[in-house]
Amino acid sequence: MARSDSARPRNAFYAQSGGVTAVINASAAGVIETARANKDRIRKVYAGRNGILGALHEELIDTSKETAATIAALKHTPGGAFGSCRYKLRAIDDSRAEYERLLEVFRAHDIGYFFYNGGGDSQDTAWKVAQLAEQMGYPLTCIGVPKTVDNDLPFTDCCPGFGSVAKYVAVSTREAGLDVASMCATSTKVFILEVMGRHAGWIAAASGLAAEQEGDPPHLILFPEIAFDRAKFLAAVKTTVDRHGYCVVVASEGAQDADGRFLAEAGTRDAFGHAQLGGVAPTLAAMIKDELGYKYHWALADYLQRAARHVASATDVAQAYAVGKAAVEFALAGRNAVMPVIVRGKGKRYTWKVDAVPLSKVANVERKMPRSYISRDGFGITPSARAYLAPLIQGEADTPWRHGLPVTARLKGVMVAKKLPPFSGK
Repeated sequence: MARSDSARPRNAFYAQSGGVTAVINASAAGVIETARANKDRIRKVYAGRNGILGALHEELIDTSKETAATIAALKHTPGGAFGSCRYKLRAIDDSRAEYERLLEVFRAHDIGYFFYNGGGDSQDTAWKVAQLAEQMGYPLTCIGVPKTVDNDLPFTDCCPGFGSVAKYVAVSTREAGLDVASMCATSTKVFILEVMGRHAGWIAAASGLAAEQEGDPPHLILFPEIAFDRAKFLAAVKTTVDRHGYCVVVASEGAQDADGRFLAEAGTRDAFGHAQLGGVAPTLAAMIKDELGYKYHWALADYLQRAARHVASATDVAQAYAVGKAAVEFALAGRNAVMPVIVRGKGKRYTWKVDAVPLSKVANVERKMPRSYISRDGFGITPSARAYLAPLIQGEADTPWRHGLPVTARLKGVMVAKKLPPFSGK
């Protein structure tokens, strides 16, 4: 793969992609602070405004205009500080225009390093850009920076962003469970919490950490990996209410039947071609009311689960920063077309380190929950799942507060002067 000319310092391009997390900005801080510590190799880091669209439209944010304190504050700021996007570049063989435009912008701004922070589709983009740069002889080092709350990237023990959403869901399940338990004698009998997870049930599984003894919620967990059986589900709800007085259900948005149909598919698709899901919680709630007549409440964790930096996992924050830092270090060491990954150490005490895998192996590969992590009845997690999940939610990340609210970074967002004509998109 073509690499940056190490004889002189060049600029770097960093962008955020896809659904954001509570810790994606910690990865941004890792990239920017490490680049600043290597000014003899990297002059400036330009961040794409709204992800890869920032490169296509030459909308580059000059992060050198931000103070060290502001960049450090990214570590405790949720969302995507520079703007993210859901935009999938087409296959190189179908249209080279977008890729050639990227290299045109990179060439105009002397960009020799490309750091793309995202999930599976983003790693695919980084891999495609690396291939085209090689084909066109443009010296560019491409590094994918992992991020996804879904925890479905392969080869990494866990994905930055997942530990914090897992902690939020486990905490919310416990707190909501206590609420429902206190009112079930005369009010709500069933509570349903819908969480993210289109094809992989990692987030739903994390709710199981809230249960420490028999009878603790969640009583039922619905995974995309286990085909939904209406009769079996309703029978389990009734049995749970009869036994405990109430039932807490945590459902992955990707719950589907034996034919692979999502329970709550809305009939539309996003920019990546993924089916838009219309809400499995109200679907299940209506089913329960019609068949069992129980009073219910449901909630969508939705954006709250991935934005809750105030209850982030300290482990997750550290790992998110570490992969951003490692991305720059790998690039400066001459590694190209790779993605940093978390490697779990052996032994009872949880340890981890960062390694790298080729982007060619990561792109468009989805890791689902292993069946051994799901209980035999399909409604819970096993001890092996608990052993895997528990370390990832450990530690309370430092969060500064002011006037009762968390402090977040406020960027100046100074844009770099454009040098090229507007992108036609053709």
